Formats: sequence, structure tokens, C-alpha cells
Amino acid sequence: MSEYKKKFVLDEERIPKAWYNIVPDLPEPPAPPLNPATLQPAGPDDLLPIFPPSIVAQEVSAERYIEIPEEVHQIYRLWRPSPLIRATGLEKALDTPARIFYKHEGVSPAGSHKCNTAVAQAYYNKLDGTTRLATETGAGQWGSALSMACQTFGLECKVYMVKVSYHQKPYRRSMMQLWGADVVASPTDQTNAGRAVLAEDPESLGSLGIAISEAVEDAVTHPGSKYSLGSVTNHVLLHQTVIGEEAILQSQDADAYPNVVVGCVGGGSSFGGLAFPFLRENLAGRAKTRLVAVEPTACPSITKGAFTYDFGDEAATTPLFKMYTLGHDYMPPGIHAGGLRYHAMAPLLSHVCNLGLMDAVAVRQTKVFDVAALFAQTEGIIPAPESAHAIRVAVDEALKAKEEGVARNILFNLTGHGLLDLSAYDAYLSGKLEDYDHPEEEIAASIARLPKVE
Repeated sequence: MSEYKKKFVLDEERIPKAWYNIVPDLPEPPAPPLNPATLQPAGPDDLLPIFPPSIVAQEVSAERYIEIPEEVHQIYRLWRPSPLIRATGLEKALDTPARIFYKHEGVSPAGSHKCNTAVAQAYYNKLDGTTRLATETGAGQWGSALSMACQTFGLECKVYMVKVSYHQKPYRRSMMQLWGADVVASPTDQTNAGRAVLAEDPESLGSLGIAISEAVEDAVTHPGSKYSLGSVTNHVLLHQTVIGEEAILQSQDADAYPNVVVGCVGGGSSFGGLAFPFLRENLAGRAKTRLVAVEPTACPSITKGAFTYDFGDEAATTPLFKMYTLGHDYMPPGIHAGGLRYHAMAPLLSHVCNLGLMDAVAVRQTKVFDVAALFAQTEGIIPAPESAHAIRVAVDEALKAKEEGVARNILFNLTGHGLLDLSAYDAYLSGKLEDYDHPEEEIAASIARLPKVE
């Protein structure tokens, strides 16, 4: 039995007792965030206006393991451990010698991996005296998860939902409202940030960067409020490592430790949560698993962006983070994988990719939906469009194994189900789904406007 399993796993439940922080195990520390006014390293005090003290402590923590509070663990038991499933139907359809497994995070109450951090954040905010949370959401998975968590802990919840998704995915909005959240289409006329966007472009489809600006402004202007983020930051990736810790134990039980781990990336939380525990094993010399992040060609922050300091929001109100970015004012096309329409990548995941410890690829929307349909037909589960990006590359890896005649274990993260994304599938089935390649000129112009940090 491993040291981690002895200390941090409840054997009878197979749920981790602690979250894993990869920072102490990295060969080089990540660059610190910067105060946007002084361009000096930002400390905990710079984060306290928007996050509660408990969350700030986790954001800057150098501890390898952080124990999961029993109150959080009790709620995790509603859906954790999530199942590790072998995709035998998909394997048969591909006629591949590879074994394909997926970690099914769609079994959570809100239908995605986002509940792993939403519950934790709501708990710590309640503990620290917060009465109201403001947040943004792209496709609605995060907004749904936080709405549920706020309802659980008796917190008010205000959600700024990216306008294109607000209209594309109305039933996710209904979920949030059912759990008591106040949901508005971003950009709105309720904040200075939203009004500025609308003044320049009244028909703006919105973006996660804009919605973040509105939510941060909302949080700092309402008494008792804090901001809650569903991806990107260290504490969010930390909470998601329950996925990877479970997957390691489950794959060992199945004698199927993965050769390749694949996940979709928008802000990076689900992939970081799955991949970081496997990366720990790689860094310790216990394994050689290849880790592959998959992003859309319409928003290719890792594969086409610059690794430099940038703001996390469109209005340039957050600290500066060193990360792969397309520029904080880059406006991604309105693809149906709304959760992947973020201009940048999590600083910690960006750092790991820059060190060469992970790979990244970008895939087109129509190719993604081709394999989403195949997965639904062979496995019976309709995947979220975001998750289908991981399926696309998992299928590509399985076909490569077939060409090479090599047996290979492939693991991907099914981050959520697509039962509330059927309008996207309607567009696919009717032939109306379009591919969006990154507009090189727009990306170059956006990157050219990045803040100058020496």
C-alpha cells in the first residue's frame, strides 16, 4: 500500500481524504502573480478583496496535501468516487488493440466535474462569513455547480452567464434558477465593465473574460460578497485532484495504468485535476504516462498563444498571471463548447506545459462532434461538447495504436454529460455546425496589446 493510500484514502469508500498540490513537486516554481499597479509580486493581501482567507491560503499554499474537511467529504459521497469505465463499445467500433477508459464526472448532481470545487468553495466562504457569491459561467456547468453548492450552504448566488451560452443553453440557466441563483446574460448593463462592452458593441456575444470582469466588480461592490471562480486558479485545480487520485487507484485495481491521459482544456481545471496526480508519479520516476491537453482551434491558448503575463479578465482588473494567453481582450467565436471559450490557460497548467511535462493539441468543432456522436452510439452516454474534445484525441490515440499494432491503455476525462447541450447536437445533425479556425490576425493583434512586463 502506498504512503498516500495509507494516509489519505478511505479504503471503504475509495474517496481521497486530501487534495494534492503539485507545486512542491515541480522542478521549477511557477512565476508569481503580479500586482497590476506596482508590477511587484502579489501577496495574499492582494487577493483578500475577492476571495475569503481560507481560499487565499490554499491559493498560495506550498503544502503537498491539504486535508478535505469532513463537511465537504460528506457531500462528495453523493457522487464520489465517480466511476472509471472501460469503453468496450467504442473499442469495438474502432477495432483497436488499445483499451480505452473514461472517468465519468457527469454523475455529479449538476452533471459535471465542477461540483468538486463548487462544494469546497461554498464551504470555505460560509466558514469565513461570506453571505453571497458572485461568479461567471460559460456553458453553464460551473454556474450550475456553484448554484447547487450555495443552496446547500445557504449562500446567495449571482451568476453572469456568457450571452451566447445564455441563449444556446437555456436549461442550464433553469438549473441555476431552480437552485436559487440570480442569472443574467453577460455583458449586462448592471456593471461598469458590462456597460463599457455594450457601449462599444451592443451585440456582443460575451466571453468568459467579460463575465469575470462583471462578477469581480459585483463581488467587491456588494457587502458580504466574494468572488468564486470555476477554473484557472491554483485552489480550483487543487480541489479537482480528487479525480486523478481516484483514477490512479481505480486503474491500478483494473491492472490498466494508463499510457496516455487525455483531457479537454478551457481554463484547465478538469485536466489539471485528472493529470496532476499522474504527473506526480511521472516526476517521482514511478511511471511514464503521456499527458495530453485538448483545446478548440477557435480558442487555442496553449498551441497559438504567448506564454507571458496577462490579466485574467477583459477589463484588466485582476492580478497579472504568467500563462499561455491569446490576450485578455481576445473575443473567441461562439462555439458550442462554451466552457472552452477562455482567452488563457491556468497559470499552473501553463507552467507545466512550458516545462515540457505535458503536450497540447487543438481540434476542430465538427471533428469533435463526429466522435461525440460515435461515443453516444457505442457507449450510450451523450457527452458534453467540452468533454468530446478529449474523446476526439482519445479516438485518435486508439487509431494510432491500431496502425502501430500496439496495445495501449488510454484514459480520458468525461467531464460532464451533454443532456442539456442538445441544441448543439441539433446543429450537428442538421449540418449547420461550423468550424472556426483561430483568426491569426486577431490573435496577433490581441497579443500585441498585452501588458508590457519585463
